[in-house]
Amino acid sequence: MKHFRPSPRPGLIYGGPPSRSMGEPLQSVLSSPGVRDALSVTELVRALRSIVGGHPALTDVLVRGEVGNVSRPPSGMAYFILKDADAQVPCVMFRTAAAALRFELREGIEVLVRGDVDVFPAKGQAQLVARDVRPLGHGAFWLAFEQARDRLAAEGLFSPDRKRPLPRFPRRIGLVTSEAGAAMHDVLAVLGKRYPFAEVLMSPCLVQGEGAPASIVAALDRIAGRVDVAILARGGGSVEDLWAFNDEQVARAIARFPAPVVSAVGHEVDVTIADFVADVRAATPSAAAVLATPDAGEIRVRVASMRAILDGRMRERIAGCRDRISSFISRIQPAAMAERVRDARQRLDAAAGSQVREIRRVLATLHEGLRGAAARLEAVSPMATIARGFAIVTGEDGVLIGSVAAVSPGDEITVHVSDGALEAVVEERRRTTR
Repeated sequence: MKHFRPSPRPGLIYGGPPSRSMGEPLQSVLSSPGVRDALSVTELVRALRSIVGGHPALTDVLVRGEVGNVSRPPSGMAYFILKDADAQVPCVMFRTAAAALRFELREGIEVLVRGDVDVFPAKGQAQLVARDVRPLGHGAFWLAFEQARDRLAAEGLFSPDRKRPLPRFPRRIGLVTSEAGAAMHDVLAVLGKRYPFAEVLMSPCLVQGEGAPASIVAALDRIAGRVDVAILARGGGSVEDLWAFNDEQVARAIARFPAPVVSAVGHEVDVTIADFVADVRAATPSAAAVLATPDAGEIRVRVASMRAILDGRMRERIAGCRDRISSFISRIQPAAMAERVRDARQRLDAAAGSQVREIRRVLATLHEGLRGAAARLEAVSPMATIARGFAIVTGEDGVLIGSVAAVSPGDEITVHVSDGALEAVVEERRRTTR
């Protein structure tokens, strides 16, 4: 920044002709020789900037206060005021300084601002040009961590309901880490020893530095839809070294990844936002490899045990089948078959004899019943009555005549007797009186 020192001007700082009195006419002042030396507004502000900007007490100052009226225009600059109970001062941060902030400027945060006091020409007011802003009571990293954590938690990215279980037998495992770090070698060594059946798809990225968040997001997107599970790994380091894994874009990339993600960032005591969003958190990269895969040795032992059980059950089944076949073979031997035929024939003969006897018994019973019925019918038969000396008279139509009223003189009648019938003509009707 350039500073300008004004040359001595009459009536400004270094003395000069006395100013006009309150009662001096304006016209006489304008026509006086001193008007040619009057300052323009620009010259005055420039003079103020030169004095303020060059003052040792106002250069590289530390100011403590509360943030208010935060504005972040698309230009990347940051505007805010710094205030306390009795005063306030406007502050500005240029784009480079604002981009280097590790936390979000919010109203109400108490901060310590380092910068220079300057005069803003467009408004003619003093302002603090901030080069660095640090929160009081929190470290900048910790405050940024809390802000991002609270924001993502409110969106549900940490909810247990969206956590996915790890596959039991992954066929392809994605590994997102630096090719130059020890984490890659640790994970590959564990996977090769523990579960060599799976294919490992390496997606390298930066794991620290300014470009690390974008690199991690790109590495995750490269293998999206191509793996059954992904391991996001990095070795230990300082808070600054691990800061890329607290980035919101990284958290959102983990949340939208189509397969479960195991976060293995730092050591066991290190906690990042990536750990909160991931489906499973591992204490170390090596532990992540253990969590993501089954133990091939244990699988072999279990397969051997299951094979032994299966072999035993198969032997039992085969032995049972053999016993049944042997029993069947013994039953179909010629001698055994002949004996079974003889037994069957004897049973058949016995059944036939029993059936014949039963038929004879039934027929005898029926015959006896018929004789009884015939005797009862014979007892009530008209022929039996005729045989005892009685006669039966019928008309021409064969209808039995039971009363003299049923015929008239001259009607032909038939008289039935025991050995034949007599044809007669009615000559007279006589009614018997009782």
